[in-house]
This record gives sequence, C-alpha cells and structure tokens, in this order.
Amino acid sequence: MTHPDTRSLWIRLFLPFAAGYFLSYLFRTVNAIIGPVLARELGLGDNALGLLTSTYFLAFGLAQLPLGMLLDRFGPRRVEAGLLVIAASGAAVFSISDGLGGLAIGRALIGLGVSACLMASFKAFSQWFPPERQASLTGWVMASGGLGALAATKPLEMLLGFTGWREIAFALAVVTLIVAGILWLKVPDKATEQKGAGLAEQLAGVRTIFASRHFWRYAPMGFFFTGGFLAVQGLWVSRWMTVLEGMEHTAIATRLTWISGAMLAGFLFMGFFATTLVRHGLKLERIYLGAMSIALACFALISSLPTVAGNLFWPILGICFSLSNISYSLVSQAFPPAVSGRANTALNLLVFAGAFGLQWGIGSSVDALQANGWAGDTAYRSAFFALLGGQTLALGWLLLSARRN
Repeated sequence: MTHPDTRSLWIRLFLPFAAGYFLSYLFRTVNAIIGPVLARELGLGDNALGLLTSTYFLAFGLAQLPLGMLLDRFGPRRVEAGLLVIAASGAAVFSISDGLGGLAIGRALIGLGVSACLMASFKAFSQWFPPERQASLTGWVMASGGLGALAATKPLEMLLGFTGWREIAFALAVVTLIVAGILWLKVPDKATEQKGAGLAEQLAGVRTIFASRHFWRYAPMGFFFTGGFLAVQGLWVSRWMTVLEGMEHTAIATRLTWISGAMLAGFLFMGFFATTLVRHGLKLERIYLGAMSIALACFALISSLPTVAGNLFWPILGICFSLSNISYSLVSQAFPPAVSGRANTALNLLVFAGAFGLQWGIGSSVDALQANGWAGDTAYRSAFFALLGGQTLALGWLLLSARRN
C-alpha cells in the first residue's frame, strides 16, 4: 500500500469511526455535569438518578453479544451507521421528555445506538491494518473518546450557561445523524469479509469464547475495574466531590476536566508508543497489570482520604483507566481473527454489565443507607469501599491465574 493510499484510508476509515466514539463517550459521561441539573428540575433522588444514567449501560451491554455476530457477519460500516441513527433518535427523545420514564427511554436508545462505536472500530482496524499496528490504533481511537469525555466537562458546563440541556441534547441528535451518514456513504467495506458465517457457527464461536479460561481471567477485571470506573466517572464522581469534598459545580467541572485530560494523555501515550514498546519486547500484560495495581491503590486512597487525595489521585486514576483498555487486545489475541468481533464484545458485555449494575447499585445503596440514618458522606464512602473490595478480588484472581499459566 502506498503512502497516499495509507493517508486516504486513514481519512476515510479512521476519522469517521473516531467521530463515532467521540460521540459515544460524550453521551456516556454527559450526566456527570447535567445530572445535578436534571435532579434539581425533576426532583430525582440518588436512586432515580443512578437508574436514569445507567440505562445507557444496560442497553449498551445487552447489545454486545448480538453486536459481535452482526459485526462479524455484516461488517463495521453498516452496523455502526445503522445503530447511530437509533442513538440520534434517543437523543431527540431525551430532549423532549419531561419525566423519568421518557428520559430513561431516550438514554437507553442512546446506549443501544452507540454500542458499536468502539467495537466496530476494532473490527475495521483488524480488517485493514496489520497486527503490529493494532495497539496504537486502539490508543488513537480511545483518544477520540477521551476528547469526548473532555467535552463533557468544563466545555459542557460553560455551554449550560448559554443554553439548556434540552437544546444540547437535540444538537447532539443532529450531529449523530450526520456522523451516521458519513459512515454509511464514505467508509470502505472489506468485500472479502462481508459474507460471514451462519448463525449456528457464530453461536458456536460465542460458546467457545465463554468456555475459555483465558477469557475468564480478564472478565472480573472488566466488570469491576473498567465497568466500575465507567460507573463512577459517568455520574458519581461529581456527587462524591459535592458530598465528601464540599466542592461547587464550577470547581467540579474543572476537576472533571483534569480527569478527562489525564485519560486523554493515557490514550495518546498508547497511540504514540504502544507499537514501539511491543516491538521492543515489553509485554502488554505487564503494562496492564502495572496500571491496574496503581489504579487500585489510587482508588483506595481516594476512598480513605477524599479531601487529601482528590486533586492528585483522580487524574492518575484516569490515566490508569485509559490503559485498562489493553485488556481488549489481550483477550482477542487468544482467538482466531474470524471471531475477533465476538471476543471483544463478550468482554464489553461484562464491562457494561458492571457499569450498569455498579452505577445503579451505588445510588441504591446510598439512598438505602441514608434512609437508615447514615450520614451522606459515610454512605458514599461505604459504597466506594464495596466497589474497592470487588476490584481487589478481581485483581487477585488475575494475578493468581497468571501464576497458574
């Protein structure tokens, strides 16, 4: 492939998928800023707010297994473009809803609609680029998600000073529809891989993945670490800063900007250096284990000493989360390329099951503890320590299984 061909492929393939993942992460984290506004306008408690926000993760997670089969059978262009139309409709429904039910339906449609954005990118990259470039491409597309998370912090908080959340949701619906059109019209197909296997063969591939010991080495990490960070970042980090640290809305938006900026730095590190590090013999699993060990220590310090540790350790946690996505490469490497879409979406199912269950669970436990007379700060710390316990067990399981292998 010549250099002009490579540049053309980058523009026609990478940029549209990166735009899709930018929107996916923006939608995912937007409630950390607009959540307090929704709670104030609609009178939502922590339990209701957690349920509303987590419906994104529920729909996203439920889509993962059929999504893997669709990607392997029909290709990433068609699947992501079609689903983004659903995301646009969800944002439109969200923008006109006046109650919890309508908002939850809109949020669920958004979650379903953006459920392919990252996995479709992985599938497209595996079709068009050599294996040694996959880690860097993963870093670059994750960086676009980091930009989406960054856009959902201080820039969104400033935008709310000029317009309302309904207008913002409708504008996002329009932008999402435009990206869907670009994906459908401009992204190339890998014609030789479009026929795919039959349904029975695809289901057999799914069973093979879930029967694999290698997959279950990383599944608890996906649930508690990656899913746990998504649950906290998408909503509860801002409530934690309000209740535990006494921060105002503007200061919270600034802190969230630092966290998202740190995530973006981690994604860019992967984009620039992952391929070089692998070529020089550094194993991805060592990077992953090191990052997750640091993440566990940071979350323990944040939960124990919130007013002391917050400014430093929340951004470090953001960097570690960006490196947690190495797990997708580590899982998919153990399976043939023909089932790569299903392997990644199987792990993603566990990630978003964790994000949904933990995000709603934190809100439910905080409400229940407060109803029994617990102070707000004690209730939140108890919920965070419960999550920390799950993460400790998951990391211990991974280390133990690594020794056995």
